[in-house]
Amino acid sequence: MKGKEIVTLKRSLLHDTEKHINKQIEMEGKSSAYYLSMASWCDMMGYANSAKHLYAHSEEERQHMLKLFHYVNEAGGHAIQPAIDSIQHHFNSLREVFELILEHEIQVTKSINKIVDHCFEVKDFATFSFMQWYVTEQREEETLARRALEIFDIIGEAGVGLWTIDQELGKLHTLTSEGGN
Repeated sequence: MKGKEIVTLKRSLLHDTEKHINKQIEMEGKSSAYYLSMASWCDMMGYANSAKHLYAHSEEERQHMLKLFHYVNEAGGHAIQPAIDSIQHHFNSLREVFELILEHEIQVTKSINKIVDHCFEVKDFATFSFMQWYVTEQREEETLARRALEIFDIIGEAGVGLWTIDQELGKLHTLTSEGGN
């Protein structure tokens, strides 16, 4: 990384880092839209507690996007509002919703790790430090998604199982809110 300065008079963010973070902004925006779509489907299907959890999760993802947005702009870059399209609106089951959430959160973790690796490589320690919050947050997101799927396995979907699962999934947001997310 010879010849390029990280800190200049006008900006303290490398253009490459800005591109990585703008991709993450897009991912967080799509996460918010994805969870909102899932919440709507749950509402339509009568899974009120799961819907409540997912509406809250959608807003949380939007806040993650805004945090990145502000960071880029405050560092002299230009955060880009992502176009949100290709969002799935129909699902086969409540379990599928939460399986897709886990798959999605794993992809988000990989994306965050890529940014952190880039920052370490170019010695952008300010952004590296800023991104540590996202590293910790993603560990919590994956744990929450795995916990949701464990609820399906523990309770089972037969009989009143889906009703009970919906009740338990509704409590997940409360648990994460108390945990400091």
